[in-house]
Amino acid sequence: MLRLTNLTVMGALSLSLLGALVACEGGETTSASTTTEQGTAANAEAQDIGEILATVNGLEIGSTEFALIAGRQTPADGKTLSLEERKEVLDGLIGERVLYQEALRQGLDKDPKVQKVMVNTLLRESVYANVRNSDFSDEELEGYFEAHKDEFVVPEKVQIKHILIRVSDERPEAEAKALADEVRGRVAADPANSFRDVATDFSEDAYKRRGGDVGFVSAEGKPGLETAIVEKAFTMKVGELSPVFKTESGYSIVYVAQRRDRLERTFQQMKGSVLRKVKNDRLNSVLEEYVGKLKTDATISVDEAALQGVELSAAGRSPVLPGFTPASPELSAPAGQAIDAIQVQGK
Repeated sequence: MLRLTNLTVMGALSLSLLGALVACEGGETTSASTTTEQGTAANAEAQDIGEILATVNGLEIGSTEFALIAGRQTPADGKTLSLEERKEVLDGLIGERVLYQEALRQGLDKDPKVQKVMVNTLLRESVYANVRNSDFSDEELEGYFEAHKDEFVVPEKVQIKHILIRVSDERPEAEAKALADEVRGRVAADPANSFRDVATDFSEDAYKRRGGDVGFVSAEGKPGLETAIVEKAFTMKVGELSPVFKTESGYSIVYVAQRRDRLERTFQQMKGSVLRKVKNDRLNSVLEEYVGKLKTDATISVDEAALQGVELSAAGRSPVLPGFTPASPELSAPAGQAIDAIQVQGK
């Protein structure tokens, strides 16, 4: 008995699912058979399925797909698959087809998770595959590097360690200042070795569990870290402990553990990063054009009154189309991870 590779069969079948649903052009699926016929037509236009070996409620199984999967099976005689073995492979494909049709009948294509997989598959086949590493010459990459050198410079950074004593209703400002002075006194004798333990015991910021270690920070700062702390750190020497100083959150103590100088790198050192940047820009451009055309060809209506009336939570995230996540300020791109994954592959 052959043991079929389920992932292989499901992978092939996902293309049929994608074709069927893309063919619906955003409309409602009226029935499994209707969608199946549309999907078959879409697939036939997109690729040659070869000789038709079987049909399942109008959905065709071609020799191209069969040969792909059958070629991965090991014949019992070690030479070629027998007729019975071939029937078993085909039966597996038929089983997946009926499962697929039942999934459509139950409306599982409406599940946002399924739609996300479909969108990612569509983009991989219709957008990302059209932008390859080989499309970019060394001259183009080097030109981009020269025009955007600042983007590839590693800025000067300092490793900041921080202790925060907060001011609150329970701890007025004078009391907080007194406690901060006491805490600094515990650190001052040997900050390199004592800062971590004291910060763990007394600090009241997000880095308490890390012994106050904020990490390496550039002069531009770090999200969630007050500007005053960064500015203070950049005026200090390595190994220096700051006096207690007031910030918006309370009283702070800063210790600079290390410093990394600004580092400029050559094009050859940064060629891979330049390629990823240029390719990602191209992918976003191609994607924007592709989605724009789909929108132009689609019939779209928007109920602005209903849109305005949707109640939004202040802490909530903006709803986006299933499968779409923000990729850049200019474009909400589907599956940013997919772009990252595909942009480094040479073709």
